Amino acid sequence: VQLQASGGGLVQAGGSLTLSCAAPRVSLENYVMSWFRQAPGKGREGVSCISTSGGSTNYANSVKGRSTISRDNAKNTVYLQMNSLKPEDTAAYFCNAGNRFWGQGTQVTVSS
Repeated sequence: VQLQASGGGLVQAGGSLTLSCAAPRVSLENYVMSWFRQAPGKGREGVSCISTSGGSTNYANSVKGRSTISRDNAKNTVYLQMNSLKPEDTAAYFCNAGNRFWGQGTQVTVSS
């Protein structure tokens, strides 16, 4: 399963970004999808996950209330909308399918 993450960038503190994760050649609808992040010098941290139907979501305390994970199975895409971004959100963000398959990271940099 090849996952393609996109949507990262440089944003000022307080700004917003929406990350996307797509799989051009395989259906994601049967996978629980997750977002992780890894800041320089730190381990990989789970950020959020969403059930196959989209009816159940979970968030790390560090992003709860500021982020929304969603999926559009018709578009075969999972999203992570992040608001009120903080410098400590700076990291490479990775999507994961079924706790098995990883995409390449997309870099989020939040300036103070």
